[in-house]
Amino acid sequence: MALSSIALCSRALLKLGAASIASFDEGTAEAEVAANLFGHIRDAMLSAHPWNFATAQTRLARLSDEPVADFIYAYQLPADFLRALSVGSGGRGRGAEYRIAERRLHTNLSEIVLTYIFRPAEEEFPPFFDQSLIARLSAEFCIPLTESTSRSETLNRLAEIEFGRAKTIDAQQDTPGRIEDFTLVNVRQ
Repeated sequence: MALSSIALCSRALLKLGAASIASFDEGTAEAEVAANLFGHIRDAMLSAHPWNFATAQTRLARLSDEPVADFIYAYQLPADFLRALSVGSGGRGRGAEYRIAERRLHTNLSEIVLTYIFRPAEEEFPPFFDQSLIARLSAEFCIPLTESTSRSETLNRLAEIEFGRAKTIDAQQDTPGRIEDFTLVNVRQ
């Protein structure tokens, strides 16, 4: 079942023992805390792991301004960009040297493919990520709403467990990693 940002925050508030919300603008303490913390927590969780559901590849548009030093070309990052995973060229999405500075990607390649973490709509989150995000939101909402450090510590431990579970499920939706080019392996052949 697809959950909106309000539904995610409401479930986190219910786990905390607080009242649920119907809007970020309803004027309650719960709505104010949720409105101020939700976006940052969501983006931090999305950025914390290379989630398959939030990974995209795109060719970037080259900018006319050149970097000041070290690289030849600069590229505009996508509007939904949260974190770079790799840069490549041609048919490969990795293998190129690059640096991100001033919200631009700098490299020596004239055409590139960026593999990155983007911000999907909340309704597109898979259930395993919803559960992890709800647990994290509950932990983060705890102190501003209850002022209970012991409850906050417990909720933080539960959020870490849910995060690990979500990472494990996400990792099972991809081909396992392998060593592609390693000199010691090549010597033995």
